[in-house]
Amino acid sequence: MEYFDISPLIGTSTPVFPGDQAYERELTLDMAKGANIALSWIKTTLHIGAHTDAPSHYHRDGSSIELRDLNFFMGPCQVIDVTHVGPRRIMPEDIAGIAVTAERVLFKTKSFIHDQTFQLAFTSLSPELIDSLARNGAVLVGLDTPSVDPEDSKDLPSHAALYRHNLAVLEGVDLDRVPAGVYKLVALPLRLEGADASPVRAVLLPLSF
Repeated sequence: MEYFDISPLIGTSTPVFPGDQAYERELTLDMAKGANIALSWIKTTLHIGAHTDAPSHYHRDGSSIELRDLNFFMGPCQVIDVTHVGPRRIMPEDIAGIAVTAERVLFKTKSFIHDQTFQLAFTSLSPELIDSLARNGAVLVGLDTPSVDPEDSKDLPSHAALYRHNLAVLEGVDLDRVPAGVYKLVALPLRLEGADASPVRAVLLPLSF
């Protein structure tokens, strides 16, 4: 079956927000050193690669990730190409004339390279766009950059819009090879107790699947 894996590789070179915990992995049992099995642990920010934020990440009354309804993360999903926008917030007028036909919407910006040092200037979402999508029935929004708000945002208005409408979010997906169109999304978070986010293994399947 053909599908698009939109999850960037997670490793020690995966970029994370400045000051956040980079990915580390250490072997505790190593077959190359005589152990009968391989065993390891990892240490990382939960906001790495393709990930979803829990409402508790951006609102004091928000729920943690294990309480999120998985229906947010499965179902029809539209990829919209906004590569013309550049490193600013996407406004509703930037997608004027594009019919949004799915409840889940991912924006292809190609403004962030997933295997290089963290880049501060990337495309993000405007709260006005999130409000507009929510009014039209969206349940999930996302994009191929680390955040729906710019790197230097402190009040995080787009995250606030997510909370206001109870929308799920996907950040950090890799849409470089994905043509604009409608697919079926599967991007399930881990059931991490009390966590503010979770990495996901995100795939886009044929809509007929």
